[in-house]
Amino acid sequence: MSSFAEHAVLEPPRAPDGHHSLHDALEALAPMLKASARAVETARRVPASHVDAIRATGFFDLVKPAAYGGAERDFATLVEANLILARNCASTAWVCGLLAAHQWLVASFPAQAQQDVWGSNADALLCGSYAPAARAQAVPGGYRLSGKWSFASGCDNAHWAVCAAMIPALADPGRLEPAFLLVPAADYRVDDTWDVVGLAGTGSKTLVLDEVFVPGHRILTFAQTTSGATPGAEHHRHEPGYRIPMLAVIPSCLASVAVGAAQGALADYIAATSVRVTRGAVAGGQQKMAEFPTVQLRVAEAAAAVDAAQEILLRDLRRVAAAVARGQVLTEEARILSRRGQAYAVALALRAVEALNAATGGMGLDLNHPVQRAWRDVNAIARHISMNWDAVGTMSGQMLLGLTPRGQY
Repeated sequence: MSSFAEHAVLEPPRAPDGHHSLHDALEALAPMLKASARAVETARRVPASHVDAIRATGFFDLVKPAAYGGAERDFATLVEANLILARNCASTAWVCGLLAAHQWLVASFPAQAQQDVWGSNADALLCGSYAPAARAQAVPGGYRLSGKWSFASGCDNAHWAVCAAMIPALADPGRLEPAFLLVPAADYRVDDTWDVVGLAGTGSKTLVLDEVFVPGHRILTFAQTTSGATPGAEHHRHEPGYRIPMLAVIPSCLASVAVGAAQGALADYIAATSVRVTRGAVAGGQQKMAEFPTVQLRVAEAAAAVDAAQEILLRDLRRVAAAVARGQVLTEEARILSRRGQAYAVALALRAVEALNAATGGMGLDLNHPVQRAWRDVNAIARHISMNWDAVGTMSGQMLLGLTPRGQY
């Protein structure tokens, strides 16, 4: 393998000063994560042993408030760390990245809700289902909630869930608005509905709630979290990172899984192809695959794509963090720019794995093949509504053309 490939493409992102130990600890888990990736798919969930091992590195504390034992780092730090996980097992990175990001989301809720979650269990983790799948009924002291919430990634590993629903608007009870409601695991059951071709190990099952009471302090409206003006931002006003609008950061954590998976696929492809020779047929026997110009072009294209994708993700996260640190409120344009970068990073990762998977030959049909797994996983991520380039790209184009942007930002 060339030194360029080792250092310019395949070298894992390095942590900021003082956090090399985190990245070293995650790298130490890489052989285990890679070796078990197929078993995670087959089980259709991330095992508790993976979560425990990753917890021991401090990963879940990165964007958690210091008041509850967190490190209060920025999302660029979390995304850099999640890239390492994703290079070895995308399903594990998807689940653990979300569990970590949701520590930040809980910090956006009112202080009493944070105490509810972490007061008796400092290690509590949360899954989530963001689509407002039901209407919550206002009752004395809170809300009554029933329904089904699908795509709750990592629900088998979570102690709480964030369930989206329509509630009577806080400022005008005569209309409805979407909100997140915090629900403990004891109040819902998990319906095993997850049997898919990509991100198969994420256990993104369905939560079922039946007449669950949610206290009024466990509510966070979409308007609050997409603006950054949340109760938690005021409570943790010493740390500007909690004032960032949710859609400028949490989707970046999802996008990092696609980018990291593509990085891992590139490393695996280079390692296998650099020593592979043909067996015969059209190309003739004993020809070095690395000497085929078509293979060289696919590797170059994939390397350029994942390099650009990582740069876009981290640039946008650092831009946003710097802006709020200066006391700025993110404009509509700035928020849409973040959404564009997230979706386009996934589009670049998809381009990379498409190029690589097309050149794996018959061996790439094996479900154990790491490049094929990355191809399936990245395709699954690209279909996520937050990552869909057609939807997000159209919204960005509308803004640039002076039209009213339609979408989530």
